[in-house]
Amino acid sequence: MRRKQEREAARLATVPTFAEAARQHHADKAEGFRNKKHRDQWISTLERFVFPKIGKRRVNELGPADFAACLKSIWLEKPETASRVKQRCDAVMNWAAANGFIVASPVGVVDKILPKQPGKRERVQHQPALPWRSLPTFFSDVLRAGEANTTRQMLELVILTACRSGELRHMEWQEIDFAQAIWTVPAPRMKAKVAHRVPLGPRAIEILEARHEQSERRVGLVFQSRTKKPVTDMALTKFLHDHDVESDTPGRNATAHGFRSSFRDWASENGYPRDLAERALAHTVKNAVEAAYHRTDLLDQRRPMMLDWERYCIHG
Repeated sequence: MRRKQEREAARLATVPTFAEAARQHHADKAEGFRNKKHRDQWISTLERFVFPKIGKRRVNELGPADFAACLKSIWLEKPETASRVKQRCDAVMNWAAANGFIVASPVGVVDKILPKQPGKRERVQHQPALPWRSLPTFFSDVLRAGEANTTRQMLELVILTACRSGELRHMEWQEIDFAQAIWTVPAPRMKAKVAHRVPLGPRAIEILEARHEQSERRVGLVFQSRTKKPVTDMALTKFLHDHDVESDTPGRNATAHGFRSSFRDWASENGYPRDLAERALAHTVKNAVEAAYHRTDLLDQRRPMMLDWERYCIHG
């Protein structure tokens, strides 16, 4: 009996405090952070809002109420910060569970203790987007930092063309006019069921030419899975999740579709006409009078804007 108690005491002595677990988890995933600012912010938010209250307590002693107490002061006043802190606490406790120190993370149910955050439902309805000012850093530190592969190339083209991921995943070689640098998405694949022409910049053409040279048949799908079918949207989602690409929606990673919002915000804040930006996104014109004047897709006017967008994403 005494020996068993000694073994249990020895085991409990190895259980880390929350601060120790957080720093260890942060160190373990440090190499995955391409952005130093993000890496530093990840731990600094815990140092500021969580460590003072529960940092010295062992992870197996913590419950939902303990984390709710840490978040209470910022839950309503700073909902975005609170959601990020909650997400990071959950990551630490999941690390503790994976290492056998606890059974499961208790952080997921703190919402049941705290009041409803204002506007949370409205924010969640939108596709989480990477803020447009973060695009150059994302390109240099994440998207183009690793070895070129199908997923990276697809995601880069999704961003540079501001298209829907489904339109690109089903792209076929006959849709590309290399001489004119135009991609024509056929009507059946467009949400509005109207063919959409997309001007292609130098980098977009570079990616497509490289794949064209590597393609055996040079017909059919530009991007295909091992089964010769279109690559699933989960490939893009997984890439963004694996690289912990935070969005403007608290507690959620950016999505491929969200980059359309990034483009729209960039265009608006950099003085491009609303009409050009909306046409680039192939949005349907709901006003009947306005729609009557939309007899052209303004491809030539859109091209300089898309070239500027490509230059901004790559060079800042």
